[in-house]
Amino acid sequence: MTDTDVAPTTPGTGASAPAAVPDVRRRPRPTGWIAPGVLLLVALSLPFSTLTLPGVFEGTLNSPPTLHLLALCLVFGGLATSYDLLYGRVGLLSFGHALYFACGAYTAALLMRVLELPLLWAAVVAVVGGTLLSLVLGAVSLRVNGIALAMVTLAFAQAGSILIARDPGRATGGEEGLPLHTAAVPDAFVGVVNTVNLYWVALAYAVVATGVVWWLTASPVGRVWQGIRANEQRVAVLGVNPYPYKLAAFTVGGGLASLGGVAYLLVTGGVTPGITTAEFTLALLVMVALGGAGTRWGPLVGAGLYTYLDHRLLQLGGSDAFTALPAWLGAPLSQPLFVLGVLFVLMVFFFPGGLVALPGRVRSALRERRSARS
Repeated sequence: MTDTDVAPTTPGTGASAPAAVPDVRRRPRPTGWIAPGVLLLVALSLPFSTLTLPGVFEGTLNSPPTLHLLALCLVFGGLATSYDLLYGRVGLLSFGHALYFACGAYTAALLMRVLELPLLWAAVVAVVGGTLLSLVLGAVSLRVNGIALAMVTLAFAQAGSILIARDPGRATGGEEGLPLHTAAVPDAFVGVVNTVNLYWVALAYAVVATGVVWWLTASPVGRVWQGIRANEQRVAVLGVNPYPYKLAAFTVGGGLASLGGVAYLLVTGGVTPGITTAEFTLALLVMVALGGAGTRWGPLVGAGLYTYLDHRLLQLGGSDAFTALPAWLGAPLSQPLFVLGVLFVLMVFFFPGGLVALPGRVRSALRERRSARS
């Protein structure tokens, strides 16, 4: 307060009243849901579009191969969003997230095959089981932090991967995995002709996973998560125990991953041990980093790009366009992991905020250039 300022006084006492504190709480913007609404409308319209994008997709947008690829992008987008709840929102580096995804897929497949449960009940039990598994393992893993947490979750993931690969009691199918038991699945979700229905399943999962994460991060719990990510010790000094909040994020993320496993089982028509490995969780980390960790759209964008390139580069590897390239160029470009690895390194070094941060960085650069000229 300067010499010329006069503090307001309380009537009848002459004492200075406390200055009014402006309400700085973030109010929801009415336009904040325009972009999600537009994207959802676009996603809903794709199965009805006959548009062709040569070189991008094999056929029309509503063709079974294209819808199947888009469904995979959506499933992994929802899964990456569930992983970003741990890594991007709370700052928990876990290498065991694939275990809960596999738990949902394998549990649903076994329940339909062995107990002949219908799809709905098998999905419910699988999601509940995956959520409880993440709760139990999270309660143990979160007793440590940092690299120790990553190593403990990696150990759990490796144990689960080995167990499934060993095929105990010939239950998991070993290296061959388990096909979808179609007798327990409604006819609307079986066969190439029903690919559009599987696309709806994948879209519903992506919407649910994204909606849950958005809702939680905007809640008071989400603000505690933000504080834990910034400085966990400061949160503890303020009298808040970080452990239950971290366990809540771990459990919710595991439950959403289990739900994604059920959706993946339907979309792919089976499950293999490849989704149980720590390498698969590492792929999720790359997806989140590509899009932008801790952002609203980053995990969806990164997972969509990663899944698209992973599948399309394999298909394009044997095309005439690639075979016409020199061997030193065509050979690495036909390997999805090489291209994705190079892209990941470039993003980390030059665009650390991920793809979703690019528009903001471009706008900032343009503003700086205009101000420098003026």
